[in-house]
Amino acid sequence: MKVILGLSGGVDSSVALKLLKDQGYDVEAMFMRNWDSATNNDILGNPDIDDEVCPQEKDYKDAEEVAKELGVKLNRVDFIEEYWDTVFKYFLDEYKKDRTPNPDIMCNKYIKFNAFLKHAENLGADYIAMGHYARVRHEKDKSYLLRGVDSNKDQTYFLSQISQAQLRKSLFPIGHLTKPEVREIAKKANLYTANKKDSTGICFIGERNFKKFLQNYLPSTPGNIVTMDGKVLGRHDGLMYYTIGQRKGLGIGGNNEFENAAWFVCGKNLEKNELIVGQGHDSFYLLSNNCFASSLNWICDKPEEGRIYQAKFRYRQKDVDVKIKYIDDSHMQVFYDDVRAVTPGQAVVLYDGDVCLGGGIIDTVYYNEERRMY
Repeated sequence: MKVILGLSGGVDSSVALKLLKDQGYDVEAMFMRNWDSATNNDILGNPDIDDEVCPQEKDYKDAEEVAKELGVKLNRVDFIEEYWDTVFKYFLDEYKKDRTPNPDIMCNKYIKFNAFLKHAENLGADYIAMGHYARVRHEKDKSYLLRGVDSNKDQTYFLSQISQAQLRKSLFPIGHLTKPEVREIAKKANLYTANKKDSTGICFIGERNFKKFLQNYLPSTPGNIVTMDGKVLGRHDGLMYYTIGQRKGLGIGGNNEFENAAWFVCGKNLEKNELIVGQGHDSFYLLSNNCFASSLNWICDKPEEGRIYQAKFRYRQKDVDVKIKYIDDSHMQVFYDDVRAVTPGQAVVLYDGDVCLGGGIIDTVYYNEERRMY
């Protein structure tokens, strides 16, 4: 049985490749190049942007070393156009709406489990594999996406928009392991990437300043930072640079008119271009108890109305008990006890125990019948 694994040049995919080979699969690796800084900057008329956004060439060299160590063929493929059309444009469109998108979810949906899968099948693959911290249970007529054993690294949240057909063709070799166990396997095997640090941030941004990157692609309109009752406290650089619940980077500390407590983003007034802030991590204005979501995607079993499920409204959030009500096939309302900073643009992902059912993209957020200003 032939399996082609997405080899990123990191330790997780490296160990996944080793495990597949040890298990006797006919395995090859494939390195995806999804971002071309110079080309994309030229398209947008920004040729002076620093090209060292995503160190893909270094990652490719690392992937080459691992493939060589394990005696596995490494293919290289460019998905730059597909990534631009399905992930980066989505990313920009969401920020234009002053929402907070999660491009990793769309990258999985359209690139890793779509474009990659099709290319792998053209190379004769029966399955594809990824170094995600997730598990899959293949049954005769259906496959189930399961949480990774390492609850701190579980990545099913980011896989919530993949389809049943995509999952049927997928393997997750390290989903039963914890991160320390993965590191230990890499060290014992003396893999080239054994001590490589984990990557952070979005690939096309990398380690660079997020606000500086976004300014090159979207025009910003500065405006006032105001309290819930309209008191002006300062100026913001553009609403798109701030997310609900954010504390850092507001620059409004030390006001003698208010208590000495931290300020948090509690909303956005798009008509007035105002960033609304409040004091206290658990400010009432940051709480909601229901939201509406669209772009529904159910991987295996469709959730039932009225039944209690678990949900996450952001990555690594603790499970929240929820009930749902369908508006139509692509929209639902989600009900829950008070939760902080549920944010439009992010995903709400439903679970039935260890099974990730799928989810949708948060559109509007409410406390009872009062819509929050975000």
